[in-house]
Amino acid sequence: MVWDCMSACGMGSLHIWKGSINAERCIQVLEQHILPSRRRLFQGRPCIFQHDNARPHTASITTSWLRRRRIRVLKWPACSPDLSPTENIWHIIKRKMRQRRPKTVEQLEACIRQEWDNIAIPKLEQLVSSVPRRLQTVIKRRGDATQW
Repeated sequence: MVWDCMSACGMGSLHIWKGSINAERCIQVLEQHILPSRRRLFQGRPCIFQHDNARPHTASITTSWLRRRRIRVLKWPACSPDLSPTENIWHIIKRKMRQRRPKTVEQLEACIRQEWDNIAIPKLEQLVSSVPRRLQTVIKRRGDATQW
C-alpha cells in the first residue's frame, strides 16, 4: 500500500507498507506524514488536502482527526474521474519503472523512492495549475471521458 502527498511547492512524504489500510491506520499514516509534509511544504501558509474518498479517508474518525488538526479537505465527488495531479505523478513513475525494470520488491521500492524524489518543481506547478482547466473540461463534457 502507498500513501503520498505532493503540491506545487514540492514532493511530500511517500509511505510504502505491506498490507491494507483502515481508518485507524489511515490516521497513523496522516499523523506521521501529512503534518510534517504540510509544515515543510507550506511553512504555515494555507493549504487544502485532497484525497481519493476511499473509506478510510472518509470515516468519521478520520474526518474528525482532520478537523481537529485544522486540515482543510477539498470536496471531491466520490465517483469522480482521476483528475488528481498525483495520478499524473504515478503515471510518470510507472513509466520510469518499466525502463528501470527492478527485479525485487526492495529494488522496486528503492526505485519508486528515487523517482519520487526526482520529480521537478516545474512539473508539479504545471500539474497543480492544470486542475481548474481539467475540472472545466469535465463540466463541459458533462462528466464524459476527457484526455486527463
